[in-house]
Amino acid sequence: MIMIGLMKMMNEILNYLEELIKDPKCELNYNKDYELLIAVMLSAQTTDKRVNIVTKELFSKYPTVKSLSMAKIEDIEKIIRPLGNYTKKSKAVIEIAKNIDKWGSVPNNRTMLESLPMVGRKTVSVVLSELYREPNIAVDTHVERVSKRLGIAKESADVLGVERSLKRKVPRELWCDTHLRLVHFGRYYCTARNPFCDKCKLSGICKYRKSIKNK
Repeated sequence: MIMIGLMKMMNEILNYLEELIKDPKCELNYNKDYELLIAVMLSAQTTDKRVNIVTKELFSKYPTVKSLSMAKIEDIEKIIRPLGNYTKKSKAVIEIAKNIDKWGSVPNNRTMLESLPMVGRKTVSVVLSELYREPNIAVDTHVERVSKRLGIAKESADVLGVERSLKRKVPRELWCDTHLRLVHFGRYYCTARNPFCDKCKLSGICKYRKSIKNK
């Protein structure tokens, strides 16, 4: 009975997310595979909107992976300074470009990609899901917050724990779209501050909503 109840709750969540966000898309702008990889790396601790402003200038000035790999670090720093942590990120941009130039393209290979500077599990999951539709669920702050509020993952779970909970409860064929829907839901509806609980059809199962009511 408990298992049936959990499945029913998960179906309710997935159905509502699909109703709310019918055709989820990655909001980072890119035209080439390595541009996506670099954009996702740059998006750490900042917003997609800000990254898009910066990468528009970056990829315009360096239109090929070869030209980007040969850029001067101080020139990259000037462009991506608004993103924060620009010294490390600038070095990473050039090193990533050098490796992609050597490999010929962004490989569908987690081990290779995670060997790149400032490219971790979440970044690789986003890239492989977006470029190759490889089933993945990347856990960022939005996905983690929503998953815990809705009881999909335990409050004490770390990022990997949240990912494992989602992968257990969401059908594999829905991983890619569910990841994007959770991101959009957390970004525009179930926000960190002042979420739109009154308009949310999931408020009845939301731990955050219950905690607010009990105060």
